Amino acid sequence: MSQPLISVIIPCMNEEKTIGICIQKALSILKEEGLEGEIIVSDNSTDNSRNIAMQLGAKVVIPMNKGYGNAFLEGFRHSKGKYVLLADADDTYDLREMPRFIQPLLRNDADFVMGTRLKGEIKNGSMPWLHRYIGNPILTGTLNELFKTHLSDAHCGMRAIKRESYDKLNLKSEGMEFASEMIIEAARKNLRITEIPITYYPRKTPSKLHSWGDGWRHLRFMMLYNPTPFLSIPGFLILALGIFMTITLAIRGNVETTSLHSFILGSMLAIIGTQMIAAGSYMKVYGMIHNRIDRIGLTAKLLDYHSLEFGLVVGALLFFGGMVLGSHILLIWMSSGYGSLSEVGSAVISMVLAALGIQLIFSALIISIFMLEKKEN
Repeated sequence: MSQPLISVIIPCMNEEKTIGICIQKALSILKEEGLEGEIIVSDNSTDNSRNIAMQLGAKVVIPMNKGYGNAFLEGFRHSKGKYVLLADADDTYDLREMPRFIQPLLRNDADFVMGTRLKGEIKNGSMPWLHRYIGNPILTGTLNELFKTHLSDAHCGMRAIKRESYDKLNLKSEGMEFASEMIIEAARKNLRITEIPITYYPRKTPSKLHSWGDGWRHLRFMMLYNPTPFLSIPGFLILALGIFMTITLAIRGNVETTSLHSFILGSMLAIIGTQMIAAGSYMKVYGMIHNRIDRIGLTAKLLDYHSLEFGLVVGALLFFGGMVLGSHILLIWMSSGYGSLSEVGSAVISMVLAALGIQLIFSALIISIFMLEKKEN
């Protein structure tokens, strides 16, 4: 057999009621269109799905580990086609619509074709209202905003891509977040993405999706690629508010008698904001090391030896300043005969300075370890 023009990859786990229907639809369309293709079923089933697929002439491959992403990655490894179409084994996507996905690739009008159920037809009972009106629009909108895409249905499982375009992507996700990773990487590599309205049909067997768990995994994955809007920006705002409250109340004086609770709140906000910024920095550095984020911008400039050393010095100075102020308060307390002490404001500031100093020191050390790991690899 010569090299196929199209590879159809279908992940399957216990879909014996529908896998045969999907394969037959794909084979009939390939024949009608006169296209040479192959059907690859990436199977981790314990029912009769595998036997059905083999009997219909599909090439069955078995991923080492379970997971939506693992199934597709294994399928891609065994595929030979110039163009690759992805679909599910539950017959919710109509594989007779395959030509509509392949034609834009053949005409070189696109590098990556996505189906969109939300602009097509969604049959009754095929998509829960939570997914249709809340989950999918929110996650798709977030992805569009973060990665400058213009999709209406980022989680549609029917999609097609050129082989040469797929080879540019660095896909690694093992689970449901594979769907988001494919789009994010396509956007990063400036692939031409287009959408095709499709019809979405009800499942004949119970869904394997976990609405909240899968939704969180997609959101967490987007956070890995771009943590700034989730952690760094809110962290800076909280830190600024905390510093403003603390300084303003300290200047006004009489913290212990008039605004102690607000003063403590401001101090806590400063610490929380710093921790959020640090967490965002860890995620961004991790993303850069693992080629999830381009090494550009302020974070990239901070990842040199002198910047990390500067962080250690500033952290040490803040910690030392907090300790000096704390020691001063301790001496005052001792000189007063260990009686009552009206230095609560100074004590809180001492604690905040020490906490911020420790956070900066630890952050610089952790990022240095990340960078050391990158150099060793």
